[in-house]
Amino acid sequence: MKVAFPPAPDPDEASAERGRLLFAGPVDFVKGVVNMDGLPPADRPEVCFAGRSNVGKSSLINALTGRKGIARASNTPGRTQEINYFALADHSYLVDLPGYGYAQAPVAVVAKWQALLKRYLAGRPTLRRAFALIDARHGVKPVDHEILTLLDRSAVPFQVVVTKADKIGAAALSETLAQVEAELQRHPAAFPELVVTSSEKGRGIATLRSIIAGLGDV
Repeated sequence: MKVAFPPAPDPDEASAERGRLLFAGPVDFVKGVVNMDGLPPADRPEVCFAGRSNVGKSSLINALTGRKGIARASNTPGRTQEINYFALADHSYLVDLPGYGYAQAPVAVVAKWQALLKRYLAGRPTLRRAFALIDARHGVKPVDHEILTLLDRSAVPFQVVVTKADKIGAAALSETLAQVEAELQRHPAAFPELVVTSSEKGRGIATLRSIIAGLGDV
């Protein structure tokens, strides 16, 4: 049976305002983590963002928080190998996972990061949802299936966020969304709704904010 993955609708006024207020409040960098014993206490809900290098993850986090440099984009893909924690006031944690699929990182570094990622996903009880970022220009690539399969195996519900939607035309975007929908049939942990975003144009930002605000109360 085919599962539909429609774009998430715009939030209603109350939900949009709730999301706006959450991200308009304090957003503080907590710490960068390289080992499981360095994780903050699991005392509040958290969501994480995963995506291959150059998918626009840092730009999306900056757009969500309304703070230009809170998530730093590296000029060298794969250079940042930490799990970065941000606190949304006392409400929840926003977790920025290192970019994957990078060619320039040493094999040993990649292996260490993959092991940490597996332990994090399998062992974080307060993780409510992972947001898996897919570039609108490229759709789901084989390297994306690796992380999506890991999320399946870790029983972590994930939702695809399509980034850089402003970089292609409407017809090409429709083709990408259809390809993403087809590819997600292979992944049982996928939440049946896509979030289409543009960090530059602000598209989908209010929607994603409202989703995150709602997850903090689950």
